Amino acid sequence: MNNNKSYKPDWVPTNGGKEFAVNIKKGVAQSTNSEIKNISRYEPTIDEYVDGVLNNNRTLLAKTITLIESNSEKHFKLANKIIQKLLPESGNSIRVGITGVPGAGKSTFIEALGLYLINEGHKVAVLTVDPSSSITKGSILGDKTRMENLSREPNCFIRPSPSGATLGGVTSKSRETITVCEAAGYDIILIETVGVGQNEITVRSMVDFFLLMMIPGAGDELQGIKRGVIEIADALVINKAEGNNKLKAELAKTEYSNALHYLTQNTNGWHTPVTLCSAINNEGIKEVWDEVLKFTNITKNSGVFFERRKQQSKKWFNFLIEEKLKTDFFNNNAIKEILPKIEEQILENNTFVIEAVEKLFSNFRSN
Repeated sequence: MNNNKSYKPDWVPTNGGKEFAVNIKKGVAQSTNSEIKNISRYEPTIDEYVDGVLNNNRTLLAKTITLIESNSEKHFKLANKIIQKLLPESGNSIRVGITGVPGAGKSTFIEALGLYLINEGHKVAVLTVDPSSSITKGSILGDKTRMENLSREPNCFIRPSPSGATLGGVTSKSRETITVCEAAGYDIILIETVGVGQNEITVRSMVDFFLLMMIPGAGDELQGIKRGVIEIADALVINKAEGNNKLKAELAKTEYSNALHYLTQNTNGWHTPVTLCSAINNEGIKEVWDEVLKFTNITKNSGVFFERRKQQSKKWFNFLIEEKLKTDFFNNNAIKEILPKIEEQILENNTFVIEAVEKLFSNFRSN
């Protein structure tokens, strides 16, 4: 400790007095500004990231996912190297996508299901996706606070992420995040999507079981959601089937069950069931999970489970190609130089949009 009475660290204002928020107390060891910077800037090595994830170090697990979600080119390359090392340790989980109409109680249901699974001896990772503002690009990321009991469980990892500009109710890095959580030893991955909509089917291409949540008495039951989402669902769950809603829930179950008979089965040998539950009362949770296990056993025995995993890898491959092409295009120096000029020409109606695109790609190909 510096015994000089006039000593002040360099982060204290020159004329700082009692109004300054931080004061120096005698007898407390003082770290220099350079020491603080060195600690805050410490970056784990690739092997430290990998070992941390494999040992389920929650700090490094969270930091790895943050690295994956970063838009920095430097972080992108580092994250790819980490994922490549983790891939052999992944794939040993049941991936469940959960979507539904706003207010269906998805977070309450996921907390009830997560607690049930942990009591059954599972390790559960919950990946929640919050919608990003189209104006500020920010997200509230409040799902973790809505799962207060589950978030305290040592065998549960909850990760909220912003949807960004990605459609389909998931983030552009959801597949990579699933891989990391599986490598950390989580054998059940629950993915809560933004909410039901026209593009709410992307999650189907990255999960084993797709669960659609509904609520009773919300109007015309069959018009409340998009038909395309029902067709790809592996189970329909009507939540909030309690109290005065119980009769409405039973009626909704009958209507949905009848409607499903007229839709083409999404999986051969599997007829999409409709079940009731009350997540807030912890009722019907086991029955929902029994359907997931039944589906998993049937599809593994038929080979559908593994074939879908292969097709999902292919879609991931194609998605990454598209992302790489897009990144290379907009990072091209020739494009960076000419793009603002062409955009201005479009705004002033001095060129056609199709012609402008052709001009951009002509410059891109020649560089």
